[in-house]
Amino acid sequence: MFSKVHKVAKQVNNVIIGKELQIRQALVCLLAGGHLLIEDLPGVGKTTLAHALATSLGLKFNRLQFTSDLLPADVVGISIFDREKSQFVFHPGPVFAQVLLADEINRATPKTQSSLLEAMEERQVSVEGQTRNLPKPFFVIATQNPAHQVGTFALPESQLDRFLMCLSLGYPDAAAERALLLGEDRRSLLAQLPAVMQAEELMEAQQELKKIHASSSLIDYVQSLAHATRQGDLFAEGMSPRASIALLQAARAWAAMEGRDHVLPEDVQAVLIPVIAHRLRPLKSMTGKVSASSELLAQLMKRVSV
Repeated sequence: MFSKVHKVAKQVNNVIIGKELQIRQALVCLLAGGHLLIEDLPGVGKTTLAHALATSLGLKFNRLQFTSDLLPADVVGISIFDREKSQFVFHPGPVFAQVLLADEINRATPKTQSSLLEAMEERQVSVEGQTRNLPKPFFVIATQNPAHQVGTFALPESQLDRFLMCLSLGYPDAAAERALLLGEDRRSLLAQLPAVMQAEELMEAQQELKKIHASSSLIDYVQSLAHATRQGDLFAEGMSPRASIALLQAARAWAAMEGRDHVLPEDVQAVLIPVIAHRLRPLKSMTGKVSASSELLAQLMKRVSV
């Protein structure tokens, strides 16, 4: 089952060149059942990566461009009066898909951003007093521009905590950029991508993660990491219980991708930065950044013994 996930990674690598680690981390995130936030400068392939992942995994997806005038009803849907039926008929919004590609999510106002909170946590939306379930599986793959750019609204901590992972692609190296310049247009490649997996196979693989064993000492290690973020002198606030669960689940997915039936401390360390960096804020006396840096998280791993 996990061999197909590797085939998905290989296919996406043909579209997003030179970003094997980030693509693997993204697949680990979706395999663990979490939502993915891709934060970087415009034009480095964030939307293309999200599109390639959804297509290769065989998931029905909708793309929604977030703008400052977008309303919550544009996301979840709205009821419109039907004269022929003499009643209000609900028209589902783009969120009713297996993958919602929320492009430039931080360009929408906080009111619109909050329309995703229930969907991301409970896989349902409440509209006009009625609760409607979302398709299974359901993922939000969101792209975000850096906070210093014009026209952006910072995501609140409550929403950042709902993203299992946050990735950054960065600029391609010289060889990858040359391959992009000489190769086929990325949009044309996306149109040709076949579905390597189906939604049912992905859900089956997610169930298989429950069989990946995490020993008592491994759980102790995860707890020690969480405790260190809460009481040390590195971060303003510590990891939430949701973050601890996400870290363990992502480590299970990483172990499965490595072909093992048990989790090692190295698996936890491999996913630590993308899982918790966006959830933690450094102390203001140390840095003005809004998220934890890899240097701070490296200090954290040194402080917590395996």
